[in-house]
Amino acid sequence: MSTSTLTTLRKAAGRIDARTPAHRDRAVDGLRALALLAVPTGHWLLGGFTLDADGGLHNASPLSAFGGLAPASWVLQMLGIFFLVGGYASALSYGRREGSTGAWLKGRIVRLGRPVLGVTAVWALAAPVLYAAGVPEATLRTGATLVVQPLWFVGVYVVVTALTPYCVRAARRLGGWAAAPLLASVAVVDFLRYGPLADSVPSWLALVNILPGWLFAYQLGVSWGEGRLGRLGGRLLLAGGALLFAALLVVFHYPASMVGVPGAVRTNSHPPSLLVLALAAAQSGAAILLRDRLAKLLARPALWAPVVVVNLCAMTILCWHQTAMLAAAVPGSFAGAVAGLTTAPDSLGWIAARVAWMPVFAVLLVGIARYARRFEGPPREGRGAPVVRRAVAGVLAAGFAVFALGLA
Repeated sequence: MSTSTLTTLRKAAGRIDARTPAHRDRAVDGLRALALLAVPTGHWLLGGFTLDADGGLHNASPLSAFGGLAPASWVLQMLGIFFLVGGYASALSYGRREGSTGAWLKGRIVRLGRPVLGVTAVWALAAPVLYAAGVPEATLRTGATLVVQPLWFVGVYVVVTALTPYCVRAARRLGGWAAAPLLASVAVVDFLRYGPLADSVPSWLALVNILPGWLFAYQLGVSWGEGRLGRLGGRLLLAGGALLFAALLVVFHYPASMVGVPGAVRTNSHPPSLLVLALAAAQSGAAILLRDRLAKLLARPALWAPVVVVNLCAMTILCWHQTAMLAAAVPGSFAGAVAGLTTAPDSLGWIAARVAWMPVFAVLLVGIARYARRFEGPPREGRGAPVVRRAVAGVLAAGFAVFALGLA
C-alpha cells in the first residue's frame, strides 16, 4: 500500500473520529461490529457446496466430515452478543424517545424491514433472468435458501424489540435476574424433548424455545443498558455460562456444533437449545467485563473508523453476504469442480482453499454494498412513489419467499 493511500486513510479515520459524539459508547458499537462480522465469516467458512451431474449447486457443510471444527462455531456463533448489544441500545433509545412507544417501534421496524425487502425483491427479479441465462433451477433454489437463511433473525429481532417496554420494566424490578425465567423456560423444554419423556413429547414443543431462547441475551442487554447489570453480574454470567456450557457438552451430551449439521439428529440453533443460552451468558459476561478495555482500544481513530463503517452497513452485511458468496460460486459452477468453491467440503484441502476464497467474497460484498447500502437509508419522498415501490417490493419479496421455502 502506497504512502499516499495510507495518508488518505489516516485522514479519513481522523475525520470519522472527530465527528463521533463524545457520548457515543464505542465499546458497544465495537461489540456489535464484531458480532456482525462473525455472521459472514461463519457462513463463508462453514457453508460449502456440492455440484450435481447437471451442474447444479447444493448446500453442504465441512462440519459433516470434520466434527473437530465444531469449536470454531463457538467463536463464530455470536448472536448472543448481537442480542445483548441490541437490548442495550434499545433500552437507551427507548429511554430517550420523544414520541409514543408505537412511533418508536415503527421507526426501528422500518430500519430493519427495508433492507430485507430490498434483497428479496432484487433476488425475485434476478432469479428469472439467471434461469434464462442457463443457471440450473437447483442452483437457484440453493441460492434462494441461503439468502433467506439469515433473515429469520430479523423477524425474531422485531418481536423482541416490540417487547422492550416490558423488558425495561423487568430490568428495573429484577436487574440481571430478569433473564433467569427465560433460561429456566428453555431448560424445561430441553428436559422434556431430550429427557426420559422425549418419546411422548410432540416435536412442535421445541418451537417454544424460539422466543425465550433469543430474548434471554436481549433481556440481559436491557438490564445492562438500565444500569442494573455490572461487573459482578458479568463475572457471574461468564463463570456460570462457562460451567453450564461444559456440563451440557460433557455430562448431557449436547451436540458440540452451535450451527446445524446436515444429517444430524439434534441441533442447537433452530430452535435454540440450552447450550446456546449458556454460550450467550458466557459471551455476555465477557463483553461486560471487557467493555472498558475495548473502549480504550477504540479511542484510536484507526480502529474506530472500521467499526463505524461496519455499523453503518449492518443490515447490508447481514442481508447480502450470502449473495457475495454466490456471486463467486454460481459462475464457478459453470467451470466445474473448483477447489473450495464447488467441490465437496470433505478434505483439509477444501478448508485451505475456502479460506483463500474468503477475501474474494469480502471484495464482492464491498462491491455489492456500494449499491445495496441505499436500502438502509431513509425512503425517498415523492407523491405516491414510496407507497407504490413498497407495494411492488412486498409482492416481489413474498414471491421470492415462497420460492425459497420450496412452496412453489
